[in-house]
Amino acid sequence: MMQLHLKKYILPLKHTFRISRESHDFQDTLIVCLSLDGLTGYGEATSNPYYRITVESMTAEIEAIQNEIMNFEFTEPEIFHQFLVEKGLTNFAICALDLAAHDLYGKLLKKPLYKIWHTNIDSYPTSNYTIGIDTIENMAAKIQEMPWPIYKIKLGTKDDIAIIRELRKHTNAIFRIDANCAWTTEETILNAPLLKDMGVEFIEQPLPADDWEGMEKVMHKSVLPVIADESCIVETDVEKCGLHFSGINIKLTKCGGLTPALRMIKKGKEMGLKIMVGCMTESTVGISAIAQLLPQLDYVDMDGALLLSSDIADGVKIESDGNVIFPTLGGSGITLR
Repeated sequence: MMQLHLKKYILPLKHTFRISRESHDFQDTLIVCLSLDGLTGYGEATSNPYYRITVESMTAEIEAIQNEIMNFEFTEPEIFHQFLVEKGLTNFAICALDLAAHDLYGKLLKKPLYKIWHTNIDSYPTSNYTIGIDTIENMAAKIQEMPWPIYKIKLGTKDDIAIIRELRKHTNAIFRIDANCAWTTEETILNAPLLKDMGVEFIEQPLPADDWEGMEKVMHKSVLPVIADESCIVETDVEKCGLHFSGINIKLTKCGGLTPALRMIKKGKEMGLKIMVGCMTESTVGISAIAQLLPQLDYVDMDGALLLSSDIADGVKIESDGNVIFPTLGGSGITLR
């Protein structure tokens, strides 16, 4: 019989994290612990005001079916995931449970997930490090404080081009831009060549999530690739994004965990899309799950634990050059502190 434990943590951030629509100094997160045969798997999902998800709402959902989860005959994460979908849980709650199930499964088999999936870690993309919206001086200071090979710069201000122009003076690193739905079609098309000249690799979600007509124009006229984030939430979004974006950014919390993410990666690749997986300021619990997907990705944004002033778990470690140290423990390799 599986044992289930839920833990709420408040993760403190090193800096106030601001994007075009919100800012915060702490991140609430739910850790799910699933135990079987003396081993425990850990999963995570953070709260999110944009999607109206709180730790309390996720906890209530999971506790409502706690007995059914504990009596579930666990064999494979995919079968467990299907059971959770049929129970009507939100994707955030399903994600936390699915990540815990995968971690537990790998620990039971004594194999990291990337090996179970027949991928190897000889080659993988480097994670970007995110610079949230702030004064230009503070954004420049953050870059100097955290030298990194790739930065994701959050934009959506009246000074967006000036910000990149100033930040470029402080580093030769690759830049990626994330406007979090804050730009217009015309703004995106006009900004793209200026940003390209300043070493920007791609633009993430410039327009509101449902502006498909605007994105079609951007796709035809932008000199930079455009990656979907808020427009690509669940599996059924992948096909639609294929006509309007160069690639997709998959978030485990939004799609419902590793099980659907693996299918989204496969579908996206079949369509010729670039594949990215992003984080939602998770601790090392969530980041270690993302890291198992690395060999399958073109880009990754897994800096969540790096943005924290203190962490709650051990697992995958990211070094200052972007190199990843994978634990030898099975599953996602997580131990809770």
